[in-house]
Amino acid sequence: MNRASTTTAIPGAVLLDRDGTVIEDRHYLSDPSGVTLLPGAARGLAALTAAGARLFLVTNQSGIGRGYFTEADLHACNARLGELLGEHGVALADTAFCPHGPDDGCSCRKPAPGMWLALRDRHGLCAAATAMVGDKPEDVSFGRNAGLGRVVLVLTGKGQAAARTLGVPVPEGDAAVREPAPAELATRPDWPHAVARDLAAAAEWLLGAAAVGQGGNAAVAPDATGVSSSASFSPDITRSELS
Repeated sequence: MNRASTTTAIPGAVLLDRDGTVIEDRHYLSDPSGVTLLPGAARGLAALTAAGARLFLVTNQSGIGRGYFTEADLHACNARLGELLGEHGVALADTAFCPHGPDDGCSCRKPAPGMWLALRDRHGLCAAATAMVGDKPEDVSFGRNAGLGRVVLVLTGKGQAAARTLGVPVPEGDAAVREPAPAELATRPDWPHAVARDLAAAAEWLLGAAAVGQGGNAAVAPDATGVSSSASFSPDITRSELS
């Protein structure tokens, strides 16, 4: 797989869509028992954690605004996600969510930048050293519009449909990642910097890009079971609803 060279060490932080990227996309998920990690998700996040990246969830949850489930339900699902990730030595630094519907005119629903701005200000994040990984066109636009250093579309969840909608080339054969040419990216601000088969492949690509930027060798994602972390999943989600 080819690597994008950069002078910035990426990723210092990684923003992650939740449904379809980290966990299975279940229609308006409200029951913690339905939280299921996607294949490769734990391995990819463990590799990013081992490399020192801080992980953040940024998730649209219009089911709250639509009255399909409550904020407490969302908290419970995210707590269950934290438990599952903790089994692999992975912790999230914080979570931001938008509870509004697509017609509410809020500033926090992706692709609007509200969740990025809140996390940036709260945690001192740098756009150039932050990556975004998601499975929807809104995730790609969110990251590109925010000027994030790397934006990756994964083909899990709604990712394959998103790739068709955007017309972006996808990995073929045994390739796990495909990068559009720089000239294409210059004319297609709606395209991601890379398309990856899953979160594990996205993480390996991001770590490889960081190694190239630092003048080192591309990193290889380790087995999640071999990574440990003393951090715990305890995002202050009460601060994460943006207005």
